[in-house]
Amino acid sequence: MSKGPEEWQKQADYDLETADFMFKGGRYFYAVFMCHLSIEKALKGLYHKKLDEIPPKTHNLVYLMNKVGFKPPEEIGRFLVKLNQASIVTRYPEDLAVLQREYTQTIVKEILSKTRGALEWIRTVFQR
Repeated sequence: MSKGPEEWQKQADYDLETADFMFKGGRYFYAVFMCHLSIEKALKGLYHKKLDEIPPKTHNLVYLMNKVGFKPPEEIGRFLVKLNQASIVTRYPEDLAVLQREYTQTIVKEILSKTRGALEWIRTVFQR
């Protein structure tokens, strides 16, 4: 049996908590990975609710956003594109040291903040 829309949202929240946990532990690029996963699950919940279909097995945030047919505010849209690009390098790192230099505490703190904003927007659309 597949997850319902609310279960996707619950898991999105859990994954954001995991991102916070990774951030506090200094595992910064894993925090970014969990931010992506959190938004991915929230979008899949929105997809399931709005389209009444089981979401596709994809990690592409832009694809999911386009399929649900809701256009985010420009700042959130730009962030989702950026986070979508970060997904591959944080999911399958080629050079651990490079990612550790690239995803600093300051940068990831901002990503966490923007993730919260994007999730809030998705929740607002979900409730419509």
